[in-house]
Amino acid sequence: MAKLRLGALEAGGTKMVCAIGDENGTIYEQVSIPTTTPKETIPKMIAYFRDKGIDALGIACFGPIELDRDSEKYGYITTTPKLAWRDCDIVGQMQEALHCPVGFDTDVNGSVLGEVTFGQAQGKKCVMYLTIGTGVGGGIYSNGELHHGMLHPETGHVLITKRTADTYAGRCPYHKNCLEGLAAGPAIEERWGRKAVDLADCPEVWELEADYIAQALTGYVMTVSPEMIILGGGVMHQEQLFPLIRKKLKEYINGYIVTDELADMEHYVVPASLHDDQGIMGCLELARRALENDH
Repeated sequence: MAKLRLGALEAGGTKMVCAIGDENGTIYEQVSIPTTTPKETIPKMIAYFRDKGIDALGIACFGPIELDRDSEKYGYITTTPKLAWRDCDIVGQMQEALHCPVGFDTDVNGSVLGEVTFGQAQGKKCVMYLTIGTGVGGGIYSNGELHHGMLHPETGHVLITKRTADTYAGRCPYHKNCLEGLAAGPAIEERWGRKAVDLADCPEVWELEADYIAQALTGYVMTVSPEMIILGGGVMHQEQLFPLIRKKLKEYINGYIVTDELADMEHYVVPASLHDDQGIMGCLELARRALENDH
């Protein structure tokens, strides 16, 4: 049977990664297009995909986005801080130009889908993917489905108890002391006056960071009950964070939940496994599912 030819679009706030691949997660080619305005960027993406002969397209997109298929705004980027992209019908424009089924979800749901379909989380029923970089976001895969709920999870905006000694106010304009406000890359830089990469040898930086991340993970463990938590994004390239987070998480759970997964923290809280291609590979699976649902 001939392999499908699938398009993948990982739509980010700074760049749009466009790729061609197949249903096995093989990526044949990819390009990166700077994210400027919809008027400039969308025609470039359409031009890339137009003559590639794709069977379907998967889009994993920065948000907030509208995922309710019954809404007249389905497929739109909605109240994003990127003003030029507010109320942008990204799915409608791509579908109209390319005449193929389009799968659509959040950028982090794309990443978790990549991991459960092609990566280390294959065979798991409930998995959470958290990216900690310029911002913080999370995707949840549960019983074969990507979790949406009322809108979609905003895991970066759970509130964190600040340490008394931490005088940094937090940078989120909505809630200063949420995970994103206290622990995203820019927050680290503002608190300590240096970029995260220049702070690698400062244990107090990473001990505090691990504490805030572990607080959030404790909440996710208690509410989502994932079988695995995958941590990606630029901040998590500081690999010294992983043992610190695992230790803190164990302390915060304090024996309240006892499972085989939690007993093996090294395989419970883990780094992303697909060499930063999990988002694109998730888009390929979104495209495959869109094609399947179209038949």
